[in-house]
Amino acid sequence: MSTKLLIIGAGVVGLAAAYIARSAGLSVTVLERHPLACGASVRNFGMLWPIGQPTGPLHDLAIRSRALWQHAAETTGLWLNPCGSLHLAHHEDEQAVLEEFIAQSPARSLSLLTADQVREITPAAASRLGPVRLRAGLHSTTEAAVNPRTASAHLAQWLAAQPNVSIQFNALVREVSDSHAITARGERHDFDFCLICGGADITTLYPDFLSTHTLRLCKLHMLATPPNQAPRIGPHLASGLTLRHYRNFEICKSHAALRRRIATQTPELDRYGIHVMASQDDAGRIILGDSHEYDHNITPFDNALIDELMLRELQLVFNLPSWDIAQRWHGIYAKHPSLAYVHAPQSPRVHALTGLGGAGMTLSFGAAEQTLLNAGIIGEVFGL
Repeated sequence: MSTKLLIIGAGVVGLAAAYIARSAGLSVTVLERHPLACGASVRNFGMLWPIGQPTGPLHDLAIRSRALWQHAAETTGLWLNPCGSLHLAHHEDEQAVLEEFIAQSPARSLSLLTADQVREITPAAASRLGPVRLRAGLHSTTEAAVNPRTASAHLAQWLAAQPNVSIQFNALVREVSDSHAITARGERHDFDFCLICGGADITTLYPDFLSTHTLRLCKLHMLATPPNQAPRIGPHLASGLTLRHYRNFEICKSHAALRRRIATQTPELDRYGIHVMASQDDAGRIILGDSHEYDHNITPFDNALIDELMLRELQLVFNLPSWDIAQRWHGIYAKHPSLAYVHAPQSPRVHALTGLGGAGMTLSFGAAEQTLLNAGIIGEVFGL
């Protein structure tokens, strides 16, 4: 008889775990409190973003996760676009960071492009930042796009059609013991092992989990243009502001000067953690963002100034087919100050996986596989 795995949470992390466990021959049940995933898994750029992880184990994990995403896309028919990414440099210190990063990252698939070469790759790179011209672009080939609005639903639908897999929505779990879970409707689900992938909602089962594991909550604002199939913008796009957001760039000596300039010239961006990026889904919708507010600064009410500041910075560096904004939203995720994710045993047979922060899409498959391996629930499955 195969091992019975219960997964709580049908966001991208829970479904990644279900995909991997099913491939390992386990019997899998997934319980989700909502009719469909509606948290951080659908409120993001849809970026698979290895470029954002520091060289070493975390970048290796991101590359592994990217390969598993590709495997899942080829197996299930999920839309995945291997679009790559471009970081644009409009200032001397931004170009210096990009040059240093390439020099210190020889194992990565990177190239430094001239402004003309950038414009050959994408029509969406603005040639000037006000009076400042586009200087260069860091091109990486490892990034990919999925549609965050449909990816989780697609995976869930495909998994539900497989033998020995059950995906149950509107199933709020109110209690977990070391052998079974009880839903709000009183249904009992026995298991050999339980993996809780509830994101920030893990406090429903474990109210003190965030504080116990030093997790912070982060709220981000995002925007989207209407769907439009043409023209395509090409790779994921990031401005020089993004170089101060991802810790992988901190290895560069020029990084401190870049941070000081931004803090001095535009302190309002640091106040709200704003850096600007753009990605495009299969419907042609361009997803734009984002911002970062933490802990006690998070409220149910969205600050219109944040959207205005994001749009101001976006319009300086990107040329989009249209600046019509069809949708605005916010998301909230849990983030650890130093760990890529938190794998926390609650009992010998009940483990939690959460705290992937803003790298949830990027690391989901890799973190799920690593967690199941480390827990001894599966052995090596994919020869990728």
